[in-house]
Amino acid sequence: MKKILLIEDEEAIRRVLKRIIEQLDKEYVVEEAADGVEGMEKIKKNDFDLVLCDIKMPKKDGIEVLEETKKIKPEIPFLMISGHGDLETAVETMRKGAFDYISKPPDLNRLMTSVRNALERKELITENIQLKKKVSKKYEMIGDSPKMQEIKEIIEKVAPTDARVLITGDNGTGKELVAHWIHQKSKRSKGPMVEVNCAAIPSELIESELFGHIKGSFTGAYKDKKGKFEQANGGTLFLDEVGDMSLSAQAKVLRALQENKINRVGSDKSIKVDVRIIAATNKDLKKEIQEGRFREDLYHRLAVILIKVPSLDERKEDIPALVEYFAKKIVEEQSMPPKKFTKDAYTELQKFNWSGNIRELRNVVERLIILGGKEITGKDVKAFAGK
Repeated sequence: MKKILLIEDEEAIRRVLKRIIEQLDKEYVVEEAADGVEGMEKIKKNDFDLVLCDIKMPKKDGIEVLEETKKIKPEIPFLMISGHGDLETAVETMRKGAFDYISKPPDLNRLMTSVRNALERKELITENIQLKKKVSKKYEMIGDSPKMQEIKEIIEKVAPTDARVLITGDNGTGKELVAHWIHQKSKRSKGPMVEVNCAAIPSELIESELFGHIKGSFTGAYKDKKGKFEQANGGTLFLDEVGDMSLSAQAKVLRALQENKINRVGSDKSIKVDVRIIAATNKDLKKEIQEGRFREDLYHRLAVILIKVPSLDERKEDIPALVEYFAKKIVEEQSMPPKKFTKDAYTELQKFNWSGNIRELRNVVERLIILGGKEITGKDVKAFAGK
């Protein structure tokens, strides 16, 4: 059912519009409010899929209702209706977030089209919110150790800005999770987050991958192609393993950061890009600079904010929470009954050195769930952990 709120001070118009909308689709249920104050009370107490709101009303006008609703429930689309229609009022309501503006007496075909379109948009917004929640769970950062609390505090401060971030840490520590959290908590979260693994792309192709190319620029370039910088426009570009990037590509990335422009391979045409850069590496970039493998000027461009992700050995107090998180995910993936880890199992796991960090711990948890009994004990850890 689609719940629609109709706020209109003229009872006759209210009754007519209610009947028309409910006849349009049996799934539509219209609730009425006689003025803006009553309308706001109902909006606060209920979840509506759409609000049709008159502009000129006693007690509280429609624009005030629109403004107040957008502060508390911005996902609800508004159709504004007015008998005092003029272009200036229409522009103002749209600027304040209204989906559409319709003059009285309303053209019923247009009204019905707007109702359908607004409800479809609400569905898309709801789907995006749900998808975002799923994405957030996928990249959840587990652990409340002092080192993890410190990282979370830095993310809260850094994410709302456009400052470039360099994330360092050993393989398997979760650098990509930090990058995703920064993006999701940023003002760019509605834009794309594009990932590039610089270590996985051959040096002769990295420039095409980052900046794109035009048809015929090299053998195999059969058509124009957008690069990752263009794909990430308005969002975030995550340069993973940036320490493995060729010096030639580093020079072009530096230019892109300085000028906010890129050139596709084979083209002299500059393309403006609006991209936030987050980079990550497991290498000591200062050592790479000394040995001539990484540009010092690019390092200073990337490392405005430095975040070092601790190894698992530096945060062993987080192992129980991580094991519980992985265990829940693994039994769901394997369609197995839930399995509990005993206290002595956690103790044994905390005794190990984890050179493979969180990635290695997950593999061990999966092995224990498959090979262990209904309850995973310290004895099972000794027998199956493979440490």
